[in-house]
Amino acid sequence: MADAVAVKNFYNQSTNKHTGILSWLLTKDHKRIGLMYMVAILTFFVVGMLIGILMRLELIAPGRTIMSAQTYNSLFTLHGVIMIFLFIIPGLPAIFGNFFLPIQIGAEDVAFPRLNLLSWYVYIVGAILVIVSLFLPGGPIDTGWTFYIPYSVRSSTNISMALFAAFVLGFSSILTGINFITTVHRLRAPGMGFFKMPLFVWATYATAWIQVIATPVIAITILLVIIERAFGVGIFDPALGGDPILFQHLFWIYSHPAVYIMILPAMGVVSEIIPTFSRRTIFGYKQIAYSSLAIAFIGYLVWAHHMFSSGMSDTARWIFSLLTFIVALPSGVKIFNWVATMYKGSIDPKPPFLWVMNFIFLFSIGGLTGLVLGSLATDIHLTDTYFVVAHFHYVMFGGTGTIFFAALHYWFPKMFGKMYNMKFARIAVVLYFIGFNMLYFPKFIMGYMGMPRRYYDYLPQFTTLQEISTIGSWILVGTIFFIFGYLFHALRKGKKATSNPWGGVTLEWHIPSPPPLENFEKIPTITHEPYDFSQLKEMKDE
Repeated sequence: MADAVAVKNFYNQSTNKHTGILSWLLTKDHKRIGLMYMVAILTFFVVGMLIGILMRLELIAPGRTIMSAQTYNSLFTLHGVIMIFLFIIPGLPAIFGNFFLPIQIGAEDVAFPRLNLLSWYVYIVGAILVIVSLFLPGGPIDTGWTFYIPYSVRSSTNISMALFAAFVLGFSSILTGINFITTVHRLRAPGMGFFKMPLFVWATYATAWIQVIATPVIAITILLVIIERAFGVGIFDPALGGDPILFQHLFWIYSHPAVYIMILPAMGVVSEIIPTFSRRTIFGYKQIAYSSLAIAFIGYLVWAHHMFSSGMSDTARWIFSLLTFIVALPSGVKIFNWVATMYKGSIDPKPPFLWVMNFIFLFSIGGLTGLVLGSLATDIHLTDTYFVVAHFHYVMFGGTGTIFFAALHYWFPKMFGKMYNMKFARIAVVLYFIGFNMLYFPKFIMGYMGMPRRYYDYLPQFTTLQEISTIGSWILVGTIFFIFGYLFHALRKGKKATSNPWGGVTLEWHIPSPPPLENFEKIPTITHEPYDFSQLKEMKDE
């Protein structure tokens, strides 16, 4: 009981004069804002996950089972919009970036605390607009999350409101990016040069540049579609003299870098967890830092590999195919360096480390199948099949989603000052691995056999694989609710966490759990290289 009161007192501290719920809604504390993002993002994640379950139930057998084709189209569009724009893109930067980036560089807060709070409100407004769009005349959108032209300018469903919601959410992303870039440049602790920053900070910094530079492109594109729907201006609609391929170019010029907004922070989390649980300095620190920037830069140049079957010159095709293979190189550098860090390390296989092992396996499958789709000949056969669906989920959910849970397990004791049940956490890792692969791996086989994606019905030859996939979805979703269950129990009744339960050496492990209001009693001076485990003895002596 005393522990619960102590945690409550930490989070009752506020940077403003208000108390109760207003002290949260008007806070400028980056940690509170990160926690508010967590509540909102996890809420939408659960909604998107339940929609996915309904889709899998429809596909458990050929023909209609629980919904009509129009309802199915609306649900897979909503599933995509919620999971991409409300969970995957903001998830790691908005929650863990907000909470830990200032602490890891020795700052009291982000550079623009009010702008940080505004970004949360903009996110909430965008999310509300998505919900409102479901109930306005025309009904839920049914175009898929890519809003491809010409259907999205001709559909009678309520496309404009959903597009405007995505436009608003983009501003939240931009505000967060500006804040992180400025914070990293201006608020690092004395002695912390760029090459003494933790790798999670490097990854979040590279992500912030993508957020700031790439997001305006999709914002302009969305406005053009809304204008076209409202005024009949021929921009993208071929019936009005527009060019639908131009829409695809503009959409993917943002949306492919957005893939790296999703995965780069996840890679940063991996680079934190592996040294901590291997008790070794990260292998090739500078190479991992530079590879984050390389992924961010090259990621701008590969967008048209989504369009090999849309129509472009043969020269453009082989150039974009080559660039797709090149962008895989810095990801390969990271995986090699992570594995090399573990070599001869004193590995302690606690749950966060096991989640990372999960990630490396799943993300490697996603990355290698991406090269299959990046090759011209195989892409023509596999494009718009279930193979693409499987690849996308192995990268996005197997990558970013898995590391979301890794980060949650790694930093939960620091954020809330409580420890969760280690046995339950290890069981969850195994069940997640089984459920994930049962759900998504059959889609590779179905895609190779010719099963088109986004179809409401299918031929009987796919029935067994669809059944396996649906059963896998039950295991995966059950596991995720199990995770939320034992973490919530830990939050209420868990054992008190020490300031450094894992033996980490970055700055967040030098302060109490949960962190005090302004993070540090006095701003630290950095004298050690990052991931120098000789600090552990000094921390114990303190």
